[in-house]
Amino acid sequence: LAAPYAFAGDISGFWKHAYEPGWIEINLEEGRGTVIRNDKFPERVGREIVKDLKADSSEENLWLGQVYAEKLGEYKKAEISLPKPDRMEFKVKVGFMSRTIEWVRVDEVPAAPTQ
Repeated sequence: LAAPYAFAGDISGFWKHAYEPGWIEINLEEGRGTVIRNDKFPERVGREIVKDLKADSSEENLWLGQVYAEKLGEYKKAEISLPKPDRMEFKVKVGFMSRTIEWVRVDEVPAAPTQ
């Protein structure tokens, strides 16, 4: 029963977008997250999608950073949270609008399909 909570409070590791074929690696020590595979947009591999990542000292399982907003072509302030040890959410606010992107923790990134 303790195993699922082994990752509580740590967002480092591999994450898959909840609905799209994209994977990122979060490196908390370096304060960044990088796209390591994207089947829909392979040109995005290697892109730093998260930067300036730091734990929020006022709340557990909450980090602050800059997330790359693809449609805007720039980084936006974001809150990154772990509502569950295997779920991560990026919440980005732009004006009165906000968007939350969900990620699922994975042990490894699967091999890309061969054509």
